[in-house]
Parts: sequence; structure tokens; C-alpha cells
Amino acid sequence: MRSLFWRIFASFWLAIALVAGLSMLLGRMLNQDAWLLSQHPGMNNLAETWTQRYETQGPRAAQTLLEQRKRSFSIDVQVLDNSGQPLIKGTFPPRAAAFEARHRNEKRLPWRRLSVDYTSPSSGETFLFIYRIPIPEVAAWQRDSLLWPLSALAIAMLVLTLFSLWLTLSITRPLNRLRGAVHDLGQTAYQQSSLAKLAERRDELGVLAADFNRMGERVQGLINSQRQLLRDVSHELRSPLARLRIALALTERANDVEREKYWPRLSQECDRLEALISEILALARLDAEPGAAQPIDLAELLNTLREEAHLDAPQQQINIQLEQGVQLNGWADMLQRALDNLLRNALRFNPAGQAIELTACISAGRLCLSVRDHGPGVPPEQLARLGEPFYRAPGQASSGHGLGLAIARRAAELHGGQLELSNHAQGGFIATLRMPLTQPNLAPAKY
Repeated sequence: MRSLFWRIFASFWLAIALVAGLSMLLGRMLNQDAWLLSQHPGMNNLAETWTQRYETQGPRAAQTLLEQRKRSFSIDVQVLDNSGQPLIKGTFPPRAAAFEARHRNEKRLPWRRLSVDYTSPSSGETFLFIYRIPIPEVAAWQRDSLLWPLSALAIAMLVLTLFSLWLTLSITRPLNRLRGAVHDLGQTAYQQSSLAKLAERRDELGVLAADFNRMGERVQGLINSQRQLLRDVSHELRSPLARLRIALALTERANDVEREKYWPRLSQECDRLEALISEILALARLDAEPGAAQPIDLAELLNTLREEAHLDAPQQQINIQLEQGVQLNGWADMLQRALDNLLRNALRFNPAGQAIELTACISAGRLCLSVRDHGPGVPPEQLARLGEPFYRAPGQASSGHGLGLAIARRAAELHGGQLELSNHAQGGFIATLRMPLTQPNLAPAKY
């Protein structure tokens, strides 16, 4: 990952290093004598050239070299031996020593005095070169010699400016996109493609965009599901209400004998409406805070479900298979409602003479509660939509509103698990609640 932290850190470190380095370079150029001695054309390599000429051509040639340098660069030079005595006349004015003696403060002198030792590689003799360069000459040379460092400083500042601009834009532009995505999400108009390119970045902003994409997709899906749920509820409530209105209208026009025929129909429609509202409320209550999880007696729970099922369908047989030592922390009422819905679905489609299997076992560290019938099963293309509120597979003649599996799925999610629906390999349909054995964390609502 190309970390944004290291990118910012490297930018500041580079800026500090460049500024510090150039500042040190300029300070050395302006203040140190060694810089003048090594870089000024009037003094650069003068000691080596003079020594070679003095030893090969004599004092007169060496004196001529110093006079040439003075005419070219206005630099006075004196050369002393080991004992401090002048080897040649040099180019110092006769009264220069007396003038320096009267002005001991070097800052008041009109020239700059430098000195350097040089040892001849051939004779081994050491010479002391004393330079006196006028202050205007030093200033003029410094102005010319500073052109390259100042140009380098300007180029470095330009590069740093462009790099800082790029770094700033690389941070602010993604943030502006995220701000726009947040605004769209608040307006329920979020499009996942708006952050698709940003999510491809391999830094913190790319990770944030990818997480925001997942969150936005989930929130947008929840909003759409809630809207669809409201539309489905409105549609499902409208049908029994319409039948009630028709039955009431017919009852008002009928005589006493015919009126008695309509009362059972009115009662039936009221029962259907009450059952629908009861299931809708049950689904809504699953999103409320259920409180602390408690240990659940699975044996008692499964036996209670079998007894209640026998009251509704005494001809059906239910076999319970409970693995020894199975324990679960959760919410008994919620789990009982979920299993009751799964069991009632199995009772609708299970043929007579075949037993419904109600199983509780541990698989891969998770509790599996499954209900299997021996009915016709569900077409494979319909399995993905089972569990959606108010969705019923086509071709069903039995009563129902399509909320039972939605309630079971939500109960499994609140227990930290999931609902798995599939056709059994040996025929029939099997619904399985897979849940962790430990106390679950509450999951957000999802439809």
C-alpha cells in the first residue's frame, strides 16, 4: 500500500532537507575563507602554480605571475618561507602593513585578508601565501558565483511547489468526492460508480472509498428495501380490506337470511387481516432491542414446537434429533417464532406418511437447527429470493403472506448467523439456521 502518511512525511522531509542543504551551502559560500580560496579564479590553484614556477624558473618568473594575477583580479599576494621572511617582493603596497597595524579591526579594512599553507611535493618546502582581496571584488565575485546556487534554490522551490500542489490535490480531490458521495447518500441518490475509480487507489483514501462504497451500497439497499417493504405492506393490506368492503356492501343490501351467509366470510377476512398484521409486527419487533441473551433449553423448545404443530396437523409426524450437550445463548421467543414459521412451512408441503425432521447439531463450531420436509421442493431459480418479505414462490395454493421465512432469516441474523434454504439431495426442502454458540452481537436491520 502506498501510504498517504509516508507520502506526506517524505514531502516534508524532502522540503526540510533541501532548504537546510541549500542554506548551509549559501552560508559556506558567503562566510568561509576556504570557499573563496578554492573557488575564486584569482586564488584557485595559485599556490601550486606559483610554487612550480618558483622552483623551476626562479623568483623573477614567480613575481611576474603574482603581478599578472593582480592586474586580472585586483588581488595582492605575498609569499613567506618557514621563518616568516618574504621570498619575493610580492604585490602588497609598501604601506599596507602599517595601515593594517593602525586598523586592527578587520571589519573596517577595505579588503579581505586570507592565508593558506602549501607544501611543495618536489622539495618538501612549505610556503605561506597571504592574499589581500578588496571587499568590492569579493562582493562582485559572490554575486556571480551565487547565480548557480540561487538558480538551484529557485528550481528546488519550484519543484517543491509543484510537488506540494500535487500532494494537496491528491488529498483534497478525493475528499471532495467523498463529500459529494456523503451528500448523495443523504439525498438517497448514491451511486456506487461515483467512487469506483477512487476505490482503486492503494492508500488510505482508497481504502476509505472502498469501505464507503460498501456502506453506501448497504444503506442504499436498506432504504430501497424499506421502501419496497412499505409498498408490499400497502399492497397486502389493501387486498383483505377490499374484500371486507365488498362483503360489507353485500351484507348491507342482503336480507336477514342472506346476511347470515356473509358473516363467516367477514370473520374469515378479519382473521386474515389480523394474521397479516401480526406477522408484520413480529417482523418489526425483531429490529427492537431484545435485551441480554440468555441460555436456551433446546430440548424443551423443540418439544414445545412439536406439540403445537400436532394441534394444527395431528396427522403429520415430526421427528426430533437433538445432539447431546448442545447449548445456545440467545433469545428463546425469537428463536421459537423462527422455527415455528419454518415448521409451519414444512407442514404445508409435507405429504402424509412422511415424517418431518427437526434436527439440532453442531457443525464446524456452529449450531445448526434444520427443518426438512419431503415435499416437492422449490425451483432452483426461486431459492435466492426466498426470505424476502412478502415473496412467495409461484404456484403455491396454500395460504400465507411470505413473511415467515423473512422472520426466520432476521432471527438468525440477530443471533449472529444466517438462514440457509435449499432442496435436499434426497428430495424435499430443508431450511437451516446456522448460529454461533457464543453470545452474538446484534446485527443491523436488513431486508
